[in-house]
Amino acid sequence: MKPEMFAGVMATGIVSISAADHGFGIISVPLAALATVGLPVLMYLAAARWRTFDLHDIDTVVGFFTYVAACGVLASRFADHSVVLWGLGATGLAGWLSLVPMLLKRMWRLGPIGLRDRARGTWELASVATSGLAIIFVAEGIMFWALIFWGCALVAYCVMTLLIAWRALGEPTARRNVPPDHWILMGAVAIATLAGVHIHAALHPGPLADAVRIVTVVTLAVATVQIVPLAITSWRQMLDWPAVFPLGMYSAATFAMMLETGWQPLTIVSLVFFWIALAAWLAVAVIVIRRLIRLTSEHGLRPE
Repeated sequence: MKPEMFAGVMATGIVSISAADHGFGIISVPLAALATVGLPVLMYLAAARWRTFDLHDIDTVVGFFTYVAACGVLASRFADHSVVLWGLGATGLAGWLSLVPMLLKRMWRLGPIGLRDRARGTWELASVATSGLAIIFVAEGIMFWALIFWGCALVAYCVMTLLIAWRALGEPTARRNVPPDHWILMGAVAIATLAGVHIHAALHPGPLADAVRIVTVVTLAVATVQIVPLAITSWRQMLDWPAVFPLGMYSAATFAMMLETGWQPLTIVSLVFFWIALAAWLAVAVIVIRRLIRLTSEHGLRPE
């Protein structure tokens, strides 16, 4: 049981959204159902073992942002159902409000050098979760807080990325052995793009809408230029939930950008990344099932 256990729900939910974008209901619906069941199950398991988590460790606190992000992804998937949207939105916001003070406190205690030495890709989860809440606020029609949370997500992304880059510059091994969680660098800016597209679509034409459009195009470009370097440096280790979510999110972000701008080539890009994300999801699911079978066998729980 790890704090980032909810990454599986994030990955499943976003692949479901991408499948729905492209009209693959036969894929989207089962994945949505699986994510819906998975969230409360993981919530129960986390609550049952709450005392085993070291909340004094910054990585533990950051890992639990997967819970907030999972609520955000599921809320987006069922945005047409207001009860679900508001319920998951409130649950995710409560988690975010609990985690942010803890994160800031631990960052303050570590100081610049300590932050540099500990920085890793999962730290971008704070930005991912914040962008997810911005999308929920847009769906609920609360534009002021949508803009505030989107701005906070962009600031968090810049801060975490600078810390990760600082560490990479000082540690050659960090550049050679890139773990799968570094894919969240791309996923965080991809979900910021998705949030920006939703915000722009909800704004009246004007200077603010134009500024949001410019920032959104920039975030999509930043996400795009990261794909090849990440694939080259960590393709052998990418079969894990932290890598599946960014792939699905990039598909969803490019599709949303196509709808908003009319740039038709993005449809093909989105479709290609959907199939890549689905293949990665299936591969990781097989790995997880094998692990569970092995664990049950080792503990003598295999059915007779």
